[in-house]
Amino acid sequence: MFDIRKMPAPLPQELHGLAIQAEPATIGHFRLLGFPDSGIRPLFDAPRIAGPAVTLALPAADSTLLHHVVGMLRPGDVLVIDRLGDNRHACLGGGVAHAIAKAGVAAVIVDGPCADPAEIRELGLPVWARGFSSITTRLQGTGGAMNVPVSCGGAVVVPGDLVIADEGGIVFMPRAEAAAQCEQALTLQRMEQQGLPLLSAQRPLGELTGASDLVRAKLATPER
Repeated sequence: MFDIRKMPAPLPQELHGLAIQAEPATIGHFRLLGFPDSGIRPLFDAPRIAGPAVTLALPAADSTLLHHVVGMLRPGDVLVIDRLGDNRHACLGGGVAHAIAKAGVAAVIVDGPCADPAEIRELGLPVWARGFSSITTRLQGTGGAMNVPVSCGGAVVVPGDLVIADEGGIVFMPRAEAAAQCEQALTLQRMEQQGLPLLSAQRPLGELTGASDLVRAKLATPER
């Protein structure tokens, strides 16, 4: 059975402009939810991308739904594929990646392996996945779902969530929280850049961040 639901709203240009500057690792300083596990990594050198999540749930060896929905994808979308626990079959290979790249998709994030690394590399399509497999999916017509909540590396992804990904990691966050969280990340990034020149032998890192004060306050034997 196939379950295909409506496409999420595109990402507003203003939000995209904020998100593309925000590092997932900076957002990880203050946000706990929305980070997939570190096994999902960029397959090749990848720029930072940001866009709305379009989600797919694909069962085991069946990629019928993926082939069908490629024609529905829009420029700037981030395709997030939940492989429902399958880590054996590659649903994304050279041919499918070529079709996705032609649609102008910002990136693909797969909770599973891919195939045809040379072809994907040549396309320049940003892909995050769990490596490669030579065992591919097939057109079995088993079923699947599009634009339903999915799991990606243990993180819940809802259609339309903001996705930010770079070589340091991935974060998914609800659209309603995204602008404020990106602004907070940009503030932290500016503070860090302003603070780095202040580091010196007289002002070590712990003094600048306040960590040394916390340590001194909890020392078993006070410093003399």
